[in-house]
Amino acid sequence: MEQADMMQSQGPQVQACAAEERWSSGRRIIPALGTPLASIFGSGFLVIVPVLASGVGPYAVWAMLAVAFVAFHTGAIVRHNILCAEPVLAASNQRATLVLERLSDAALVLAYVVSVCLYIHILSAFVLGAVGLDSGFNKSLLTTVVIGLITVIGILGGLKPLERLERWALYVTFLMLALLLIGFAVYDAQLYLDTGRFALPALPQRSGWEMLTIVAGTLIVVQGFETPRYLGRRFDTGTRIRASRWSQYVSLSIYVAFVALALPIVPVLNGHYADNSLIQLAAAVSVLLAMPLVLAAGLSQFSAAVADTLAAAGNLEEVTRRRLSQRWGYLLVAVSAMLLAWTGSTFTVIALASRAFALYYLLQCLVALSVCRNRRERLRFLLVALALGFVLLFAVPAG
Repeated sequence: MEQADMMQSQGPQVQACAAEERWSSGRRIIPALGTPLASIFGSGFLVIVPVLASGVGPYAVWAMLAVAFVAFHTGAIVRHNILCAEPVLAASNQRATLVLERLSDAALVLAYVVSVCLYIHILSAFVLGAVGLDSGFNKSLLTTVVIGLITVIGILGGLKPLERLERWALYVTFLMLALLLIGFAVYDAQLYLDTGRFALPALPQRSGWEMLTIVAGTLIVVQGFETPRYLGRRFDTGTRIRASRWSQYVSLSIYVAFVALALPIVPVLNGHYADNSLIQLAAAVSVLLAMPLVLAAGLSQFSAAVADTLAAAGNLEEVTRRRLSQRWGYLLVAVSAMLLAWTGSTFTVIALASRAFALYYLLQCLVALSVCRNRRERLRFLLVALALGFVLLFAVPAG
C-alpha cells in the first residue's frame, strides 16, 4: 500500500523508479539492513524502559505503540523521498526542493552531533554504573574523554577502520536482546505462575500533557530508518527502500515486545528510574546478564558514536561545499558534543536528540510535499509533519 501510494503520487516517474525496486534481491537487502538496524538499536533498547516507565508507568506499551506508529509513517516519507525526491534533486530543476534538502542536510548534522553525545553519555552511564561511580559529573567527564579519544583517532588516522565495529556491535546487540527477551519472558511466566497476575509500575503523578510530552521525547530511540537514504553509492533504489521498511518491521516489533516483557519487572526499581536502570532489571532476572549487558552497551554505543561522527563530518563537508575538511569536521563535531555533555542528564540529551531529529524529519516532510501531487499522500505528510512539529516544540525529558 505504501509503495502503491508513492507510485500514484508521482505517475510514470515513480513507476520507472519502482521497476528498480523489483530488481533488488534478498541477498542485496541483508547487507543494506545492517546500517539502519545498528542505528535503531544503537541506544534505544538500553533506555526506553526506564524512560517510558517514568513517564507513563503501566501504559508504557501503549506509548511504545504510539511512538512506533509515528516512526513508521515518518519512515514512509523517507522512503517516498528515496523513490520520488532523489530524481528531482538529481535533475536540479526544482529550486524549492533543493533548498529544503540542503536545510535538511544541515539539520541532520546537528542531530548527529546530539546523538554522538547521547551514545557516549549512555556508554558512560552503564560503565560507571557497573563499578559504582555513577554520578552526573563522572558521566560528563567520561563522555568528554571518550569523545576526545574518537576525535584524536579521526584526526590522526581516520575513523574508517573503526567502521568494522558496526557489524560486530549489531551481532552483540542482537544476542543481548535475545538473552534479555528470553530472560524477561521466563521471569514473567514464573511471576504469573506464583502470583496469578503481572505486577506493573505505578502510574506517576503527572498530568496528561506531561505524559504526552515525555513520550514525544522518545522519538530518538527509533531513529535510524533514514540511513538508507544516504547509501545510494552502495545500493540501488529498491534495495534501500526495502531495507528501510524491513528495518522498521523488525525493530519496532522487537521494541514493543521488549517493553511489554520488561514492564512486569519494573516494580523492582521501586519508582527510581535512571538511565542505566536496565542493569538492575537484567540482574533481577539473572546476575549473569548484568556484566554482558554492560559490555554490549559499551561496544554498541562506541560503534554508534563512531558511525555518527563519520556521518556528521561527511555531511559538514557536503553542506560547506568542501570548504571544511573532514578532519576539521571531526573537531567541530567533537567540541559541540563535549559542550553538550555538560548541559544535563542522559534523559535531557535523549529529549534534545528527539527534537533535533524531529527537525530533520520535518524538513524531509517538506521535501516530500514539494514533489508530491497526490492529495491523499500530501494529507498524510501534513499529519506526520504536525506530529513532528509537536515533538520539536514540546518534547521534554523524563525524570
